[in-house]
Amino acid sequence: MTYDMGGRGQGRPGSGVTVVMPTYNEAANLPRIAELVLGQPVPGLHLKIVDDSSPDGTGRIAEELAEKYNADPPAGEPRMSVLHRVEKDGLGRAYAAGMSAALAEGARYVVQMDADGSHPAEALPRMLAAALDSDAGLVVGSRYVEGGSLDEEWGWHRKALSRFANGYARTVLGTRQISDITAGFTMWRADVLAAVDVRSLDSAGYSFQVELKYKAVRGGCEVVEIPIRFEERTEGESKMSLGTQIESAMIPLRLRRRYRGA
Repeated sequence: MTYDMGGRGQGRPGSGVTVVMPTYNEAANLPRIAELVLGQPVPGLHLKIVDDSSPDGTGRIAEELAEKYNADPPAGEPRMSVLHRVEKDGLGRAYAAGMSAALAEGARYVVQMDADGSHPAEALPRMLAAALDSDAGLVVGSRYVEGGSLDEEWGWHRKALSRFANGYARTVLGTRQISDITAGFTMWRADVLAAVDVRSLDSAGYSFQVELKYKAVRGGCEVVEIPIRFEERTEGESKMSLGTQIESAMIPLRLRRRYRGA
């Protein structure tokens, strides 16, 4: 499958599709994930790692991988870059930094993707096809549309909690046009992402995903969802702390109050 990207942004890092991938202690996962992402048949594909000074050496490994993949880049464009942050400051702020950098570098589409292997890299061509075949400013890799699924290793209680959290956020915010508003695997058109202004968002943690979609939908963004299978991470430990879960539960109410009447 090939795509006509219109030639915009040629010769600049990230022209075409930039995958923004925050990392913290993902040394065991990163080499495999980078290979999977950069092996996808997507034109102008660029992987941007945003590392929060991981003590396990993830940042150093990312630099080594960037040197490897940039040794012979197609059309003279680097395939991978690394943005180092000085502290662990929350997933949302890491995404805001990486997405802002991708826009500044001329990316036409920006993807949010986890570094733990839970998001299927092979879905990237389908996401791009959905974006190009529609007027959608946002393509969501969804667990909760027909054909989507969760890993069987998730117990019934985790699946029930995930569905409840998603349904709760959709109900409170009135965003029933998105089946998976808590999804972390998304592709954004550059102009929509710029209009949302990611650095203006309040959420520091996982609830950044919800706030970003909510603000985009309020601005009239059209959304398309494609089904994905959400896998259990293969290495390392989940970053979903109790504090993160509490923030995620509170953010829909906070957002509704903040944007009421706006």
